[in-house]
Amino acid sequence: MSYTLVIGNKAWSSWSLRPWLMMKVAGIPFEEIKLGLRRLDTRERFLAHSPAGKVPVLKDDGAVIWDSLAILEYLHERYPEAGVWPADPLARALARSASAEMHSGFPDMRRVLSMDLQRPRTPVEMDAGTARDVARVQDLWREARGRFGAGGPFLFGRFSAADAYYAPVVTRFDTYAVRVDGTAQAYMDAVLALPAMQQWTAAARRERPGAPDAA
Repeated sequence: MSYTLVIGNKAWSSWSLRPWLMMKVAGIPFEEIKLGLRRLDTRERFLAHSPAGKVPVLKDDGAVIWDSLAILEYLHERYPEAGVWPADPLARALARSASAEMHSGFPDMRRVLSMDLQRPRTPVEMDAGTARDVARVQDLWREARGRFGAGGPFLFGRFSAADAYYAPVVTRFDTYAVRVDGTAQAYMDAVLALPAMQQWTAAARRERPGAPDAA
C-alpha cells in the first residue's frame, strides 16, 4: 500500500493533525502533501485533491478518503492490530462517541480557542459557552480515564483515535493557558510528550503560514 496524506498547514489545521498523528503513532507509513490555508486559492488547491475541497485527504492507490473521522475508520479496518480504536467493545463505543462529539460539537471553544501553534502562550477571556465546552471536554476525559485508562496515560490507556481527535484540543488548552484539573493536565502532558506530537509542533513553529504550501 502507498498512502499519501494531504494536510493543511501545521500551525492551524486541527483536522489535519488527527489522522497524521494517528498514523505516526501507529507506525503506518505515508507521504505528506502540505497545502497552505487562508489563501485566495486555498479552495482550488484543495479541490485538486478532494471532491469536498477540504483537508485532510488520504489517498490509497487511487482511492480518495476525505474527512478525518472517515480516514481513521479506514485505517482501523486496514490495520485492526494497530489499535486505532480500543479493543474492548464498550471502550470502543465510548471512544467513538467522544470523537464524534468532538467532530460535530464545541462550537464556542473552536471559535474562541482556535488552534494556533505559533501563538504566544497567553490566556484569553472565555465566554460562558466556551467555558461550558471546556468543562465538557474535561468531563469526557475524566470518564474515559476513570473507566478505561488503567493501561496507560491516554484516554483509553493505549493511544487511540480518540486521543488523535482530542490532540488539537490539548494544544488549544496549552496555548491559551486554560486552567484544568489534575486529570486533564496529566493527560495533556502525555499527549504533548509524544515524539510525533513534538515533531508536528516543531514543524508548525517553523512555518510561514501565508507562504505557498505553508513552507
